[in-house]
Amino acid sequence: MNRRDLVKGITLLPLMGVSTVSMGAAPSLPAERDFFKELGIRVFINAAGTYTFMTASLMPPEVVDAIRVSAKQFALLDDVQDKVGQQIAKICKAEAAMVTAGCWSAMVLGMAGILTGMDDKKVALLPFPEASGMKSEVIVQKAHANGYHMALTNTGVKIVMVETTEELQNAVNERTACLWFLNREASVGAIKHEAWLSLGKALGIPTIIDIAADVPPVENLWRFNEMGFDLVCISGGKALLGPQSAGILMGKKDLIAAARLNAPPRSGIARGQKVNKEEIIGMYAALDRYVKLDHAKEWKAWEQKIALIDKTVKKVKGVKTEVIVPPVANHTPSLKISWNPDLTTLTGEALGKRLRDGSPSIEVVSWEDKDAVKVTVFMLQAGEDQIVADRIAEELEKATKG
Repeated sequence: MNRRDLVKGITLLPLMGVSTVSMGAAPSLPAERDFFKELGIRVFINAAGTYTFMTASLMPPEVVDAIRVSAKQFALLDDVQDKVGQQIAKICKAEAAMVTAGCWSAMVLGMAGILTGMDDKKVALLPFPEASGMKSEVIVQKAHANGYHMALTNTGVKIVMVETTEELQNAVNERTACLWFLNREASVGAIKHEAWLSLGKALGIPTIIDIAADVPPVENLWRFNEMGFDLVCISGGKALLGPQSAGILMGKKDLIAAARLNAPPRSGIARGQKVNKEEIIGMYAALDRYVKLDHAKEWKAWEQKIALIDKTVKKVKGVKTEVIVPPVANHTPSLKISWNPDLTTLTGEALGKRLRDGSPSIEVVSWEDKDAVKVTVFMLQAGEDQIVADRIAEELEKATKG
């Protein structure tokens, strides 16, 4: 062997070693750690809906991947909010947007931005707006005051209740900071969207709307921006399937900038409402995915799940069903299942407990009627509609008299 052959042979050795290793079996990945099982936490099939106490929705792979990838690098929080906010604003046809720590946080920050504007000194004075000379009152329709309006009071404002246009006009004074509207209760309030907006514009008072769970339809993501509301607040972890701890505040550019001045990483009343870079990116990924869905196809899939459950449970003697579609919040098909109490020994509460305590555990919604439950299908995963149908039918069959 000459020198050239020897050098060639030595050079090939590492390559041969790598080749030999690569031809062998791939190293096995460690098993995925099941923290729920490890900690003894009950998991369940969600046939109830996107309730906060039930941890709302499950994030799809695209969102989980966005969170995982963005967790591997550092970035300035303001840069992340800037770039994501620009994209969200474009999607939702708003002047500007930001990711918040849920819809409640969006309302707190939006209210704070209205109060302080771009004045750092005022930011430091919240939650004492009245004592520091800021405006300090928010007008709310009495029919809209169901608890969520209390988010606004985190800034120190006082809620002023009205029922009519005349009452609203009489309530306005130099302390009035904004008019707050809860979309979910639009049908029960005397003053509707357009009139509310007209009053706000005529009086020179900013308007905020809460649309927390009001998607679908997808058009609601931009409907209220186009309608003219100054700020729009929405949850991120419901039908959008984003992080449950995220939400979106969108609207007028100057108000979003002021809200950002009150938001982390700066100090202020919302310092504890921090949203990390992973949640911000995850929220954007969820929104981007959602607007690209075939919504008609998704609705049809929900109807098919309803039909399967409906057909299965109606085989039980004395059972009746009714398809219910809420007109606004959680606007998806649900199934009310009721039964003749003379034929069935169960109450709705008792059926819910049996489903909860069974295997797999299932959560449904208790109904106003004592002998009924409601099943919501849009959080069901593949195949779970059949499991839910069979379990409900099984329990009702066992409880049927005679």
